[in-house]
Amino acid sequence: MTRSVVGARVWVVAAIATAACKVQDDVPLEQSAHVAPSVAPAASGHIRVATASATGDAAPVVRDEMAKAAAEKRRVVVYVGAEWCEPCSRFLRAAESGELDAVFGDVTLLLFDSDRDRDRLSAAGYTSRYIPLFALPAGDGTASHKQIEGGIKGDAAVANIASRLRDMLAQ
Repeated sequence: MTRSVVGARVWVVAAIATAACKVQDDVPLEQSAHVAPSVAPAASGHIRVATASATGDAAPVVRDEMAKAAAEKRRVVVYVGAEWCEPCSRFLRAAESGELDAVFGDVTLLLFDSDRDRDRLSAAGYTSRYIPLFALPAGDGTASHKQIEGGIKGDAAVANIASRLRDMLAQ
């Protein structure tokens, strides 16, 4: 097999493996069922989704949520998604329905909208090429370098994101 054929195959496999919603995509949301993640239970309680206020700098918004969470012994994960992003919508529905409670019961997802909040997220270091973006905040509310981005479309979307999010939180 020639080097160019091998390179082309590697590129195709990489493209398929990293298929996700580009931040500037304009793809309509497909409505379909999702599957619960096949990850081991790690927490008790209920995952929470808190929607970030629509105004103000992102870092203070994140700091405020971190203070609330600390009082309840919870972890905050900044979650950047969009309504048109299929993996984002599937994961959010799974979180809100309780499907992820056994794994992420001590997590508060602080939800930002990629389209609306792009500039203020960027100012606080929450940038990515793909969404959804899940990032652990630093103590000052800015982005740490612990993050995952993107996901796959289809029935395995929730399991794909949940597995990588669990791994990130375990670091």
